[in-house]
Amino acid sequence: MPEPESTPFLIGAGIVIAHVLGVIHVVHALMTVRTAQGTIAWMVSLIAMPYVAVPLYWIAGRSKFSGYVRARRGEDAELRKLAEDMHRRLGHYEMKQQDAFGRAAEYLGGLPYTRGNELTLLIDGEETFDAIFKSIQSAERYLLVNFYIVKNDRLGTRFKDALIERAKSGVKIYFLYDEFGSHKLSRSYLREMEQAGIVHHSFGANRHWWSRFQLNFRNHRKIVVVDGKEAFIGGINVGDEYLGRDQRFGKWRDTHLKLKGPAVQAIQLVFLEDWNWAADSHPEDLNWSGHAQTADQIAAIIPTGPADPAESWQLVVAEAANSARERLWIASPYFVPDGGVLTSLLTASIRGADVRILIPEKPDHLLVWLSAFTYFEQTIPFGVKIYRYKRGFLHQKVMLVDDTLACVGTANLDNRSFRLNFEISGLSPDPAFVDEVAHMLEIDFEHSTPVKVTDFTKRPFWFRLACRAARLMAPVQ
Repeated sequence: MPEPESTPFLIGAGIVIAHVLGVIHVVHALMTVRTAQGTIAWMVSLIAMPYVAVPLYWIAGRSKFSGYVRARRGEDAELRKLAEDMHRRLGHYEMKQQDAFGRAAEYLGGLPYTRGNELTLLIDGEETFDAIFKSIQSAERYLLVNFYIVKNDRLGTRFKDALIERAKSGVKIYFLYDEFGSHKLSRSYLREMEQAGIVHHSFGANRHWWSRFQLNFRNHRKIVVVDGKEAFIGGINVGDEYLGRDQRFGKWRDTHLKLKGPAVQAIQLVFLEDWNWAADSHPEDLNWSGHAQTADQIAAIIPTGPADPAESWQLVVAEAANSARERLWIASPYFVPDGGVLTSLLTASIRGADVRILIPEKPDHLLVWLSAFTYFEQTIPFGVKIYRYKRGFLHQKVMLVDDTLACVGTANLDNRSFRLNFEISGLSPDPAFVDEVAHMLEIDFEHSTPVKVTDFTKRPFWFRLACRAARLMAPVQ
């Protein structure tokens, strides 16, 4: 215990140290935070309240995921070699894009468009997990599995049992999960996997001590790769609510995508990059053949995240809006666009494109749901049509550009997907696939109601104030 006369000195020294640390972090924020709003907010907070702001800055303030290595731009020799070998093997299937959006998407994702793929649109949880469990059961050599959320409920137990059954049959299984999204996953759940020989890691449990403070960065990807021949990506996690069993949400509207062909190799490489970060190792003896399918559909895999040199997903959405001439339809549970995306959406609408944004009627995350209301005044008067899905909770992440492009993936229309989450999306210009996605969205719009500006402006003052306050939270990253 310090002597009573020394207490004021210690308090004073602590205050001085806190403010010095605050100033040091102000310099770091000034040099690294990507948005002007975020920089100003952090600078004010770090100077005025360094005792609170400095710890928060370590968790939520940085815009780069320190230490993460992407094989296509990174320094890991083995991963870089795998990427180079993949490009060489798939050279016969690569399709150089002639349109501006195709070239931009290929550049931002760092992976090629390939022909020879087979794309299967999976609507809602039952159809998705029927397909996933069937593919898991067919696995002969290995399974690569990555989910943001895995729950120890009925679906989660069935999922675990399916993996354990394959592991006991000699299939190598690599299971990756996000420690934030799957924070309720029990130790006993993982222990059962270990005992069956399944290798598992949480995304943040890696060799770098500083990454444990990077709680604001999350692996939001959902990936299943079966023997290097089939892969799944999309919006659906492992939990009962994704099958519509949750009383709070009721019916769950979501979309997933099954792929066969050369595009599977790109998804496999994305998984390996994530696994390398989490485990500091590389799964061996993987299949990189990438055999073409008779469907011969063109597809590209676009991984995005905070390890990118720029906000790749934000640029993909903005370029999609800039490319749209007839329509731009986007379905997302969250509508919190930043300035660049908002400007692109407005420009597309003014240009005459049919810009529609489909969002849920009910919230799962209150702050982003409230924030969306504040954009009604900025979009609807300029012709942007916003719809609220009424038939349960809408969670799908789908985009449609004219009659030329459809996208299904994990990325939302918010700051977290633009800058903080590791995401993965599948794009295709294939006419049959585009038509299928368009038909699916047309049905979704039939189960939705158009939003009016007065849905926000006629609300009580306290509600509008809460919406404005919630919106202020978005750029402080």
